[in-house]
Amino acid sequence: MPVYNSEVANILEEVADILDIQGANQFRIRAYRNAARKVRNLSRSLEDMVNKGKDLTEIEGVGKDMANKLEEIARTGKLKQLEELKGEFPEALTTLLSIEGLGPERVGDLHQELGIETTKDLEKALEEGKVQELHGFGEKITAKIKKALEEGPGEEKRTKLKVAEQYVEPLVQYLKKDPNTKDVVVAGSYRRKKETVGDIDILTTGKKGEGIIHRFTEFEDIGEIVSEGETKSTVKLRTGIQVDLRVVAEESYGAALMYFTGSKAHNIKLRNLALKERLKLNEYGVFRGEESVAGETEEEIYKLFNLPYIPPEIREDRGEVEAAKEGNLPNLVKLDDIRGDLQIHTKNSDGEEPIETMVKKCKKLGYEYIAITDHSAYMGITQGLDKEGVEEQIKQIKKINKKLDGITILSSIEVDIMEDGSLDLPNNTLKKLDIVTCSIHSKFNLPPKEQTQRILNAMDNPYFHIFGHPTGRVIGGRSGYEYDMEKVFKKAKEKNCFLEINAQPDRLDLDDAYAKMAKELGVKMTISSDAHSLEELDFLKYGINQARRGWLEPHDVLNTYPLTELQNLLQKEG
Repeated sequence: MPVYNSEVANILEEVADILDIQGANQFRIRAYRNAARKVRNLSRSLEDMVNKGKDLTEIEGVGKDMANKLEEIARTGKLKQLEELKGEFPEALTTLLSIEGLGPERVGDLHQELGIETTKDLEKALEEGKVQELHGFGEKITAKIKKALEEGPGEEKRTKLKVAEQYVEPLVQYLKKDPNTKDVVVAGSYRRKKETVGDIDILTTGKKGEGIIHRFTEFEDIGEIVSEGETKSTVKLRTGIQVDLRVVAEESYGAALMYFTGSKAHNIKLRNLALKERLKLNEYGVFRGEESVAGETEEEIYKLFNLPYIPPEIREDRGEVEAAKEGNLPNLVKLDDIRGDLQIHTKNSDGEEPIETMVKKCKKLGYEYIAITDHSAYMGITQGLDKEGVEEQIKQIKKINKKLDGITILSSIEVDIMEDGSLDLPNNTLKKLDIVTCSIHSKFNLPPKEQTQRILNAMDNPYFHIFGHPTGRVIGGRSGYEYDMEKVFKKAKEKNCFLEINAQPDRLDLDDAYAKMAKELGVKMTISSDAHSLEELDFLKYGINQARRGWLEPHDVLNTYPLTELQNLLQKEG
């Protein structure tokens, strides 16, 4: 069975969580978390690297001991150390980590101070008022924990798009190798590039449907065959993801692709258009009575309703059908439109590579410019730059720029927005930079009114250019801070500030709905990788997905402009 990078990373994260709950040394815990992040973001298969005898210590930040652990997991799918830790640890404790408001440190406090091991223990302690008495468990935190317990596990388990790709793409390539197969495409939310996906729908065309189905059920990563028919099969991969494969007739391929791509709301809209024309639209085609009038391609179905092709990313019934009728569909931004990356971190703060190494890869990616945005010093864990460090980096960038041809480095910073809205560096330092990205990394739980004012105050700073990861959410981990989005977006427009779509697969912040809202309010955005390593520079494509889902066109995105125009757009009035 293959061992995926995400599985290796999950094991390392679980070790880190248990060590954190036990109160182990923070440097040791961080080593596991860093290794997990590094492996998760590798562009290559760790298992393949091990099988080819690669030296894993060549991975930045991985020492000999960690390399041995990585090899053990890649070869066996397990880590003896984790099994031993679980043997001396109440396993139910780790389930508490899924409750919003609880991290490893707080779970450790609950266990050590109150003996809490399960959600029932936690509920009882909350009822008795014991949790509220613990240091670090204020009224806001306990209210959040109570709410999370009341709401329960919530919606169906969904998988982040990047993680799903690791499991789905090898299966697609496997199916394409079947000589009987003609078309293979993944439909559903995967095709619409949603940030998370549920079940996976794969459509194929080709001869000998039973043979295609049989080949599908023999894929090495299948954990359970749920059903197997002549034209349809459902399986569960070892990771728990359900995959449905359908073999469809070529004359129905477009209709089936449209139907299974969704969204449901978009499909209902189209079916209503069909009814008005006394037609019937379903997964087999478009019919007038018993006669099929379209169905082989999606394009011909849209054309039948006098509509242009609607890209999958915007099929969410957010006005796309109406826009298509009026000839106002957006010309969605593409990866090829991007001329530079405006958030990149280096060894000067919490990145893994020196500036020169990051620039070299960016030049290969065809960028005209990049911004080096190492952290300011407020969040000590990032080893950020103080005033002197920023000045030194500006000098360093000037020297490197003199040697470069075809690409320009913009001096920048990711500066913290403090609780009162001031920035973590003085203006006489910020004014020396080409771009200033301002982000919130603390005080996430301020009341919405205070959080709104904090951001509005920050945008009054004349050197505020880009609002980094504007909601602070972490998909599946943190809901983000609350504030008056419309008020802030309007202030951004007024002050010529820009909003970031952070392409980190765990963030994708702004989300698609807020990106569309910002566009409608006339605010331009950036799409940035927030790369901390060479591999993470490739994350930009996930930000493009999010931007497309938010209806963004090239002119809505700051880093699609040539350097001179970019610099003009950054100029503040007055």
